[in-house]
Amino acid sequence: MIEGPVTGGEHGWAFARPLIDLAAKGYVEAEYFLSGEATSYALAAGTTMARDGKWRAAPKAAVPFKTRFLVYRPADPEAFNGTVVVCWNNVTAGYELFFGENPEVLEGGYAYVCASVQKVGLHGFDDAPQGLVAWDRDRYGDLSIPTDDASYDIFTQVARAVGPGRTGAVDPMGGLQVRKVIGLGASQSAARLSTYINAVHPLQATQGTAAFDGYILQIYFGSGTPLEAGDRPAAPADRAARRSIPKGQVLIRDDLDAPAMIVNTELEAISCFPVRQPDTDRFRTWEAAALTHVSYQAQVIRNVKFRRDFGVEPPAASEAMNRIAIQPYYDAALHLMNRWVNGGAPPPSQPPIAFTAEGEAIRDAHGIAMGGVRLPQADAPVAVNSSIPVTDDFSGQLRGSNMPFAAAKLDALWGDEAAYLAAFAQAAEAAVQAGVLLPRDVAPAVEEAASEYRRARTA
Repeated sequence: MIEGPVTGGEHGWAFARPLIDLAAKGYVEAEYFLSGEATSYALAAGTTMARDGKWRAAPKAAVPFKTRFLVYRPADPEAFNGTVVVCWNNVTAGYELFFGENPEVLEGGYAYVCASVQKVGLHGFDDAPQGLVAWDRDRYGDLSIPTDDASYDIFTQVARAVGPGRTGAVDPMGGLQVRKVIGLGASQSAARLSTYINAVHPLQATQGTAAFDGYILQIYFGSGTPLEAGDRPAAPADRAARRSIPKGQVLIRDDLDAPAMIVNTELEAISCFPVRQPDTDRFRTWEAAALTHVSYQAQVIRNVKFRRDFGVEPPAASEAMNRIAIQPYYDAALHLMNRWVNGGAPPPSQPPIAFTAEGEAIRDAHGIAMGGVRLPQADAPVAVNSSIPVTDDFSGQLRGSNMPFAAAKLDALWGDEAAYLAAFAQAAEAAVQAGVLLPRDVAPAVEEAASEYRRARTA
């Protein structure tokens, strides 16, 4: 059952909603509750989570649930491009992280749905209950997901609630004519989405129509999650033990009937090196040199949302963390995935990052990884941006580093700021031609490049 739009509560807004006024962008923002029974899955008898990703799943049980999803959709039906992106909200922090108010969504006319499908998102960690229920009991107090085993089917049910075949008295899409649905997950959610692709999507295909027409796995470390995780409580020791980046263990199955795309940075490419797989007519992998899992720009936005939602000042984003914005890269991938699911050409294949036989990134004279997707900050640098961490804690490993060039090196490479910006603009145009940067993002990138040049000169 779908209820909504949901309003009220102690705070008066949906948790983690955008920082911007979506109405000013021509968008409607609305939150809905979804309740019912969710099916859990298990591996079929005699099968395993094999490296090839060709997993066979079978329904196991059903559990009651009630959750929420947040919808951003064009107010004008004529502005809608026909595609809904359903995001699997990330719960690594103990509360939900998601971001759908990006230029490709708002200027491209997509609908974007932020789906709460995991237990931690609603109930938080045992020792730090920052989930929806604790955050606003008036608004979310009766939400419940008893186990993450239900997450895969809840994700399906959210997709069907906003997809082309939706029915019911409450329409979260406001009558929009939906043609395609893309599933998206980042980081831990990408791991869960890979299991969905390998095990649940094929089961749907044999039983009728799949809920999704394509998939984007962002910053994916190359391993899925178990279908049966049980109801194991999250404890401080679990998070303290997470001190290193995992190594990839499984492939995305190569017999999919829907397009799937991995959109990685240098950091996840290192992790995925053991499970690299070739591009096909249904699969693409992009690996961006010099980028890493969490950029300075993304951390700044996260901090502002945290301050608004929790009323607490978070630690400032480190000036030493990687400073290449990741969102324009994501936007280019979404733009091309939308073309792909609508019958157009697949995204262009990109060269992989260069690695040694042992799986270490090969770096140029500046220390920047060679090969891979080349955004202009990699080919016209004023600093060494990389996945190499400043601190060795888990968060530090995700944030990489930024080491500005000395003034003498800037002079030797670029001469002056005008010459540098001309070279940067040329590198940006090359990225546009390669398909990894959209034309709309060139001018903001050049503006930011000027700021980074000045920052390097005064470092």
